[in-house]
Amino acid sequence: MPDRRGTTVRAAARTCDDRTMAIPTAFTELLSIRHPIVSAPMGGEAGGALAAAVSAGGGLGLVGGGRGNREWVERELRLVTETTTAPWGIGFLGWAVDRPVIEHALSYRPAAVLLSFGDPVPLAAPVREAGAILIVQVTDTEEARRALDAGADVLVAQGSDAGGHCAAEGIGTLSFVPTVVDLAGAVPVLAAGGIADGRAVAAALALGAAGAMIGTRFQATHEALVPVEVGKALVGAVGAETEVNRTLDIARGAPWPRRYPARTLRNAYLDRWRGRDDELGADEAALAEYREAAARADLAAVPVWAGQAVDRVTAITSATELVGDLAADTEAVLRRISVR
Repeated sequence: MPDRRGTTVRAAARTCDDRTMAIPTAFTELLSIRHPIVSAPMGGEAGGALAAAVSAGGGLGLVGGGRGNREWVERELRLVTETTTAPWGIGFLGWAVDRPVIEHALSYRPAAVLLSFGDPVPLAAPVREAGAILIVQVTDTEEARRALDAGADVLVAQGSDAGGHCAAEGIGTLSFVPTVVDLAGAVPVLAAGGIADGRAVAAALALGAAGAMIGTRFQATHEALVPVEVGKALVGAVGAETEVNRTLDIARGAPWPRRYPARTLRNAYLDRWRGRDDELGADEAALAEYREAAARADLAAVPVWAGQAVDRVTAITSATELVGDLAADTEAVLRRISVR
């Protein structure tokens, strides 16, 4: 199966390369890739097949290493290394992993390692020693300064538009990205949050970013490790149906730091417990009810991570073709702007 998927990915990549010009930025030059498009390392959902498909399309695919589950990470890293020879990377949650987890992932020779939601300083050394590109996602200026102190080669400025976990007191991507760009100086910055089409990628470049990291849109691809029902939910949703909450993390027993709630689609369980997080955490019957719903993947209870740009998710597509579409649309927008 990996060989067949690899053949498909490479063939699709050639098609995309034929119809799109490369979009050079400081980020693409650093990673030797064609397009300044990165798939977010969505924990448990961005596996080796998705990362390989994005990288083969000319972007940078990131495996979602999450909290560093060794069996899952090994399986997905074997898959990505067997499927593509293009640069790829892996992302981890800074608050949940330690140096041995990072070193194990580095043994698979990723081109880049992304750290998010935690202090990058204790984890940066092995990445730099291995010669991989250190990417650090930040949600405020204090985190940006800390990332620069850690020697980050690239920053990801995540605005509050983003799906999944984000800063409780974050600001929108449009406002946040220029601030981080100015702070970062010569260090390339990727924009993240509310980016789901070429217009938004072009806007990120206009803000001074060197590219964009995209989550929700790549979640709705054939290669993402999500149930079919999740893809359908994303295609049918609009941004106004998303909400930042801690409620669903509490329900599923996820020990995320309080400062990082998550943006999800609204559902019946969230509606029932909204504003009652402390009560929910102490209600064993309600938590058992959630576990039962999660066991059957009931979308009336389990989180569907989605950013405010979910409106632009209109179909489930190939990730490789999506990179090409995003690049072509970005190029068209930049061309249109330049002639005005």
